[in-house]
Amino acid sequence: MTRNAEVARILKEIGLLLEVEGKDRFKPLAYYRGVRSITSLGEDIEAVAKRDGLMDIPGIGKGLAEVIKTYLETGEVELLNKLRTRVPVKVLELDAIPGVGPKTIKLVYEKLGVKDIDSLEQVANEGKLSVLPGLGEKTQVQIIEGIQIVRAGMERTLLSDAISVAERIENELSKLKVIEQLAIAGSTRRRRETIGDLDIIVVTTDSETVMGSFVSSEGVTAVLAHGPTKSSVRLDSGLQVDLRVLPSESFGAGLQYFTGSVDHNVKLRSIAQKMKLRLNEYGLYKDKKRVAGEDEEGIYRALGLQYVPPELREDKGEIEAAQKGELPNLVTMNEIHGDLHSHTDQSDGKNTLEEMLDAAEGHGYNYYCVSDHTKSLTIANGMDEERLLKRLEEIDGLNASGRWKMKILKGAEVDILADGSLDIEDTVLSQLDIVTVSIHSRMKDKKNTMTERVCHALENKYIHILGHPTGRLIGKRSEFEIDLEQVFETAKKHNVIMELNAHPQRLDLNAGNLRVATKIGLKIAINTDAHAISELDNMRFGVYQARRGWLTPDDVINTYSLKKLMKFIKK
Repeated sequence: MTRNAEVARILKEIGLLLEVEGKDRFKPLAYYRGVRSITSLGEDIEAVAKRDGLMDIPGIGKGLAEVIKTYLETGEVELLNKLRTRVPVKVLELDAIPGVGPKTIKLVYEKLGVKDIDSLEQVANEGKLSVLPGLGEKTQVQIIEGIQIVRAGMERTLLSDAISVAERIENELSKLKVIEQLAIAGSTRRRRETIGDLDIIVVTTDSETVMGSFVSSEGVTAVLAHGPTKSSVRLDSGLQVDLRVLPSESFGAGLQYFTGSVDHNVKLRSIAQKMKLRLNEYGLYKDKKRVAGEDEEGIYRALGLQYVPPELREDKGEIEAAQKGELPNLVTMNEIHGDLHSHTDQSDGKNTLEEMLDAAEGHGYNYYCVSDHTKSLTIANGMDEERLLKRLEEIDGLNASGRWKMKILKGAEVDILADGSLDIEDTVLSQLDIVTVSIHSRMKDKKNTMTERVCHALENKYIHILGHPTGRLIGKRSEFEIDLEQVFETAKKHNVIMELNAHPQRLDLNAGNLRVATKIGLKIAINTDAHAISELDNMRFGVYQARRGWLTPDDVINTYSLKKLMKFIKK
């Protein structure tokens, strides 16, 4: 696991504290630039530091390079420690609240003594924010709503972060020769959008060695339990990790049991009881005789069921489908042939078009669509008609060059305006291969207004995909108020594809909405919405979500061959 996110978090905290302190208005900007550069960096920051290449990263000067190097070597930054003493504010905690930025943090700290989310919530509920200059009643309400969103996610970890931790621990433990089998279980294995804690199970010939290595592993800040069959630790990220040792003959039963969900397992045990069997984490038993348990498949088979993939184990009809032999053939990463929504430095992306194309071809894609923002999104340097037309000529030249084997598709992420019209003229839209339309403004519109706005946009004959349809950011921003069923029906009528945005903080649409969409016959595009080459790797999170939504390869248009895709798009 790289330490990029960790370093970016430290730099952001320094920048925020400097801004709240208010002594130098330019210095924080340097730290924010560093955060953006490291967040989009496509390689391990420690590897860059070891070859003395930190200053080769755009936005990293001598001062920041020294801060990063010191932190990587010692785990401490003297400047940060001093700032935390001078400005005793939990700036990262407050900055995570939608509608709260550095200026607001500085204001409420200086005027009301707010230092953390608890004290901010208190003054907001007392109505003290609304009287501060530049805030008001509306902002106060937004901050209260933002606090609720953050609190709902405070005990949860994004799937992407949990998997990163799980893979690091898995790699460390796998080096121990005494481990015979190892698996990640729990909600991480079910690929839930957020994770409460991390579950790992192992079979080993030396439990003491395994548990000793586990409780002393990197990032452990507290040992909650340490025994021969179960140990639990708390990591510096706040994530709890539980490790269990099972006998080899019970590995499959334990993996099934600890994967869950609870509701899925309750129903399985009920089926077992009706068959006069007993199911637990050690096996499936007929009286005292174990009839299955060494592998998961044997458990399901003995209960008369198809094997249920972990992503479906939520008691949402999967057991009934397994009884009938009607579980779907779920889409896999190997079946994804391209990415239809990504950005370059021509709008708000971090990498050039050529860099994105090189990275996309490295993923083995047959086609790849470039879809930068359009003109109304000025904060993202959106492209107007003139720039878009130049981009189309550029792509023609790149396709003709033969440098890339994959087909480069011409696209754009076009803004849906307040009245449902689009911010690019139809004459230009008609020349694009893939037109994705999205909401980026007026996200607080009332339900009827938002629904009418989106549905009106879907009537444009030149659009193909509705991007991130509900606009949510997990733990940061709730979904729009919108009638999705009406949107889906309109999309079906006008042959518009729904996007499943694979960014780990979006995963938009959610699993339930994906099932509804495909049941009425809508097709789905799994797109990364990548703004940097490293974000192209997020495709796997989109596939995980697709599997949770019961999607088959036929439901997902970027499993199609180029010929089939273009025929479908034109139709």
